[in-house]
Amino acid sequence: MIDIAITGACGKMGRVIADIVKTRDDCRVSGGVDLTKEQYSDFPVVDNIFDLPSKPDVVIDFSHPSVLPSLLDYCKINNVPVVVATTGYTDEEIAQIKAAADQIPVFFTFNMSLGINLLVDLARRATRVLGDQFDIEIVEKHHNLKKDAPSGTAIMIAEAINEELDNRMHYVYDRHSVRKPREKTEIGMHAVRGGTIVGEHEVIFAGRDEVITLSHSAGSKQVFAVGSVNAAVFLAGCEKGLYQMSDLLSM
Repeated sequence: MIDIAITGACGKMGRVIADIVKTRDDCRVSGGVDLTKEQYSDFPVVDNIFDLPSKPDVVIDFSHPSVLPSLLDYCKINNVPVVVATTGYTDEEIAQIKAAADQIPVFFTFNMSLGINLLVDLARRATRVLGDQFDIEIVEKHHNLKKDAPSGTAIMIAEAINEELDNRMHYVYDRHSVRKPREKTEIGMHAVRGGTIVGEHEVIFAGRDEVITLSHSAGSKQVFAVGSVNAAVFLAGCEKGLYQMSDLLSM
């Protein structure tokens, strides 16, 4: 039985994770961390990760970027694997996450959905075939409360495409002030915010007289929670290092 601690336990995602874990027989929630300390289930919730009453086998983080320093400190000091599922990190914070993987197992991806990671793989394959012949645009849509733009997932897709093109491309986030034709080395990134959209991502390959579109739509946040629990169970048996969804899918 794998003991999981949830940071951000009282948030929407934390509660969904707790519900999903209850349906499984290979893991359980041993503790939660949240500033509210709301005791909504049968596991203790504390407001500081260092106050957890027992050491978990793995931590799932769905909290806030501001929690990162204490999260990584706790996991490194106690040699606890961590699934980092929070979004909105700066480049400096991402570097800290990757550096922690030199000491502990770290699972880090911008999106925990199986379908999104398949979309990334398909975008890579399309890029290999189409190369420089097609212009590439990425459109992402999320609810009106999402603060970061473009989404981390859109950036993940763009970086995967750019790797296939030897990192020759640059990203263009805003065209309203650009009064010139589109450059061949651009990947356009467009963010839409409205209503309760959980998450939609579209990759457009626009060529001469034809357009290829790859898309993914999440119907609920449960797809991310399911992925994070699968990642936690996988990570609990790993050696130190940086892991992502492709490692889980290749098992």
